[in-house]
Amino acid sequence: MPPLTLDLFSGTDPQLKDALAVRFKVFVEEQGVPPDLEVDDYDGIAWHAIARQEGRAVATARLVTLDATRVKIGRVATLPECRGQGLASQLVNLLLEYARREGFSEAVLDSQLTAMSLYERLGFVPEGEVFLDADILHRRMTRRLT
Repeated sequence: MPPLTLDLFSGTDPQLKDALAVRFKVFVEEQGVPPDLEVDDYDGIAWHAIARQEGRAVATARLVTLDATRVKIGRVATLPECRGQGLASQLVNLLLEYARREGFSEAVLDSQLTAMSLYERLGFVPEGEVFLDADILHRRMTRRLT
């Protein structure tokens, strides 16, 4: 595997364009999510994580504050040719550690059904019913941070 760097940055950082490029490749081009659903108002206020191999953005995820105790992880995406290397897990763990340091006690996410096993390995527990988001089946998952 090529050398890997992980970065955590705010939604106002210029690196956001690289994160969005990864997300568009995965969600819009590969999965057919409408472009206007992929970018939202949370991007400007979220914390974002990015993985780079030899300087190239290959995976990303974001963290949004829901309230004083909870955060939401979302927009976890890895380029197809880079899957299976644990990049998503590393990015989610980076965001969880940041949230823990900032005093949050719970993280939630809405997992695509095909990705649930990844999040279960990271300690997330499924809850509630399956639902459609952008015509893709999802399920809410939670994890305590304390």
